[in-house]
Amino acid sequence: MPCIIGTKIATQVLKDGDFVEVDATSGVVHILKKQENVKLKKEIDQSELYKTQISLTEWLKDIGHKDTEELREEDNEKRERLRSLNEIIGLPFDKPTQFDAKDLVDKTPAVMDFIKQHKDESCALRLIPIVKGVEKLRMRGMTVEAVFNEWFPTQKIDPANYRAEFISNATKTHWATIFVINKKGIFGEIIRDGHFVLTQGFYNKTKPITFSYDWKSWKFEPEDTEAQEHLTLLISKLKVSKEQEEAIKKEMDADFAKGYLAGYFETVDTEFGIEYIDYSAKLGRLFGEEESKSATGELKGQIFGKGTVSGRVRIVDDPKAAFETGNVLVCDMTTPAYIELMKKSAAIITNQGGILSHAAIIARELGKICVVGTGNATSILHDGDIVEVDAIVGCIKILK
Repeated sequence: MPCIIGTKIATQVLKDGDFVEVDATSGVVHILKKQENVKLKKEIDQSELYKTQISLTEWLKDIGHKDTEELREEDNEKRERLRSLNEIIGLPFDKPTQFDAKDLVDKTPAVMDFIKQHKDESCALRLIPIVKGVEKLRMRGMTVEAVFNEWFPTQKIDPANYRAEFISNATKTHWATIFVINKKGIFGEIIRDGHFVLTQGFYNKTKPITFSYDWKSWKFEPEDTEAQEHLTLLISKLKVSKEQEEAIKKEMDADFAKGYLAGYFETVDTEFGIEYIDYSAKLGRLFGEEESKSATGELKGQIFGKGTVSGRVRIVDDPKAAFETGNVLVCDMTTPAYIELMKKSAAIITNQGGILSHAAIIARELGKICVVGTGNATSILHDGDIVEVDAIVGCIKILK
């Protein structure tokens, strides 16, 4: 019986069900047929996801970020900013239908007429604070009737403190993006899937495409001509004249670069067309001119941070697991439940996630080097491995 030992990587390269030819004469193993991965990820249910996931500003609050309240107030008024940009430069956005939250409680004629007309349509309902010190609440993926009758009544709020925004929820998304524009250029991610995949970092079927633009040329990983064409169209909508720049400055806090509106943006392209769904000058400033690098070595992915750290790997699938300060946190994807572990970690490495997912932003705000979108970190690395994560050159080394 042929036997080949000491390969070091057999359990990583080969999968259950592969057909192989073992040639003992030449000492070569040929993979004749790869087993299809039959363990498909369950399609993400947005309404279930939004029961556990929190907004970026709530992530920031949980880590004690000094600008939480300022960023929260800005986030609450993002659609009013988008409305102004629509009026000044024609920027398309997801225009909401707004009511006082008290109108939903009182079931006013206007509210009930809206519910009747749109009851079977998928929607997002956002409860936006109109006073300081209370949190935004949201639900996406339920029908208008269901979110009104089932979700809204369960929210323990004083309706006098909120306005309600109903927004159409697309059933088919062609493209979604998150990107930052600053004086150095443009960087971000684009995906043929819902925008929540980018913000939350959990993939359905496709991975994000990372891109950058240095005001001279585009760079995509992997290359994608259609993605470049779509982004070129998106960015063209942010071109502003001097007169428009002055008008925008009168309406909101805003930055500009190379004749374009600068900051943090989210967009979708759905059956409703292209829509900008977020714009934040303050979030754009959080990134400064920092860029991600493509990690090289035994693990691939996008690496963000400064300097080099080393530590002992701790693979975690339960955020309540024991975790020592200085360990390198390795997991499928971080969620709000992982914040205490993220604070203790020397670095963070995930299978999923993207450079502008909420978890990656929080890692950077904690001053941690993070590597996202590796695809296989929990398979390649093992508990107790000693690794070096070098954000300077973009390399992950297994030292021991």
